[in-house]
Amino acid sequence: MNKNLLLLSSSRVGDTEYLQHAKEMINEHLGEARELVFVPYAGVTVNYDQYTQMVQTALTDLNIKVIGLHTFTDQVAAINNAQAVAIGGGNTFHLLHQLYEHNLVEPLRAKTDKGMPYIGWSAGSNVAGSTIRTTNDMPIIQPKSFDALALIPVQLNPHYTDYNPPGHNGETREQRLAEFMVLNPTTHIAAIVEGTALKVTDNSMTLIGGAQGYLFLNGKKDIIAADADISFLL
Repeated sequence: MNKNLLLLSSSRVGDTEYLQHAKEMINEHLGEARELVFVPYAGVTVNYDQYTQMVQTALTDLNIKVIGLHTFTDQVAAINNAQAVAIGGGNTFHLLHQLYEHNLVEPLRAKTDKGMPYIGWSAGSNVAGSTIRTTNDMPIIQPKSFDALALIPVQLNPHYTDYNPPGHNGETREQRLAEFMVLNPTTHIAAIVEGTALKVTDNSMTLIGGAQGYLFLNGKKDIIAADADISFLL
């Protein structure tokens, strides 16, 4: 495997500016690549031009040029020729629907298999997993399949929190993941908290960002220590 992935839990931590906490990670991850093809298709309440500009503004001081995938006439060729690709957050169902509609799933898999830097946050990280069945999002549209890019052979749950607001009687995140485990007892779920990311290089995967995460499997929840090597999941 020749993967080069940065899977961020979120675009913000607390009250920080957009992508501010992730800029150092992004800059290091991209290496010499200074042109980034951005996939804005998780955006629903923001239009694609505005979304792309948000990312460009956040990364301008890193001397990174951001180009929206939606502006290309031939989007498959754009992926094939990209120095690096980033997929932003929003609604995971809408994102995956659009990836299938534009025939981008296989090209993205093939290009990342060759080592192209891939950056995702929130929904953009969700679709890097095996399926989107552990997303936090509402299914506002039905994609062709729940099968995602499968860049790593696990389920992802970004924005993970075990906080339960006082007086809240709905299911917690942990209860939702417990439901998934009943039906899929042999499938790992990597739950990453805001501010952290999974860094995948070839056959190595590490939790970065200075905070712990969680690994769910067969009804059990285990802690992933900050900066832990979790390459056994690959």
